[in-house]
Amino acid sequence: MRMVIDEDLSRSLGKELLNLGHEVFDVRDYGFRGKPDEEVLNFTKEQKAALFSADLGFANIVKFPLGSHFGIVILRFPNDMPTKVINTIVLKFMDRISEKDYDGNLVIITPNRVRIRKK
Repeated sequence: MRMVIDEDLSRSLGKELLNLGHEVFDVRDYGFRGKPDEEVLNFTKEQKAALFSADLGFANIVKFPLGSHFGIVILRFPNDMPTKVINTIVLKFMDRISEKDYDGNLVIITPNRVRIRKK
């Protein structure tokens, strides 16, 4: 699966996903640090990739309608939670979600569950 990691997530998450065989693009490596959300999402569309972010702005389905992208995954974790723990939880939940569950949908991952808002 192709994934774009937003600047508000740890680079280590991208490395973990890469180690699992996913194709990972980090916005920081492509000049999108600090760019508007629309530009970041356009980059994900060009890459035909799902976006992984902690930015709640991407969860706005009026601004970013379901079905208009390759998937948006919002990570909702406490600020004081260690990165290693977040990565472990994300990888655990990813094993339970099929690739087609991402396409065009909004996926929200929290410490205790995954919610999918489908197109």
